[in-house]
Amino acid sequence: MDTDALTISGLNAFYGESHVLHDLSFSVKKGQVLGLLGRNGAGKTTCISAIMGLVKAKASRIDLFGQPIGGLSPESISLKGVGLVPQGRRIFPSLTVYENLTVAARKGYAENGAGWGLERVYATFPRLSERQQQLAGSLSGGEQQMLAICRALMTNPRLVLFDEPSEGLAPQIVAEVAEILKQLSESGLSIVLVEQNIKLALEIADEVIVLNTGYVAHAGNAASLRSDDRLVEQLLGIY
Repeated sequence: MDTDALTISGLNAFYGESHVLHDLSFSVKKGQVLGLLGRNGAGKTTCISAIMGLVKAKASRIDLFGQPIGGLSPESISLKGVGLVPQGRRIFPSLTVYENLTVAARKGYAENGAGWGLERVYATFPRLSERQQQLAGSLSGGEQQMLAICRALMTNPRLVLFDEPSEGLAPQIVAEVAEILKQLSESGLSIVLVEQNIKLALEIADEVIVLNTGYVAHAGNAASLRSDDRLVEQLLGIY
């Protein structure tokens, strides 16, 4: 029996005295895309931050492929095979595209030699190849998002956390990002996707968790939720 890529049990998180996440429990199967949805302030980014060790989780267990990672530092969690594409991209603007990629590069958990290196990144994202000596801060928003995605891939992770990858992008670029996510999913990469673009998330995700003020309001199959406009409106208010 395959071990789940990510298992979370009883996740609680706080900002000071504010209890933000309340006993969250869910799992992500190997090669699955889990959409983590909810209105603004629902706790989605806090959940991503807790998984990554950026926010301290309490009274919880977080396992990556059966191994506990809760309580580890963000650096240790990254080395265990978790990649992060953060909200707002957070590329290094004063470094070139090439430098942004190579600073993150490591062998990681590439299987059968089919890992992510510069050659594969440039072949998959030719726009970055054309701009490899350009300062990252001078790239367009869409190019910066591609760079943020590739920087995470260069760590050769087993699980990637995407936090609002379509935020602030033009519709055409959003479509490109969606295609990238589909390709990564088809390659067998396990993904947690936080996304305000509900149609995009439901198109890509296999399963969804909907958060409401830090609680799980809904958990289920993405296709079932996609076909139920009334439930989507009830849970998320928009569609």
